[in-house]
Amino acid sequence: MSDKQLLERIKFDKNILAGKPIIRGLRIPVSMILELLAKGANNQEILEDYPELELEDIQAALFYADYLVSQ
Repeated sequence: MSDKQLLERIKFDKNILAGKPIIRGLRIPVSMILELLAKGANNQEILEDYPELELEDIQAALFYADYLVSQ
């Protein structure tokens, strides 16, 4: 999946979580995925706990975080 395709998974909707970045319009904030990873959860654990997510969503959250800190 290209960088552009990963970033397209990150959405902003002022009506969902006050416009914070979320995954594909779901009510799952990027920050929650990053927090889970930071606390030691692995991809499989996250996917089991949030079955609506896809592996590419986790990759998108990481890529988005990298994009922000690289600016």
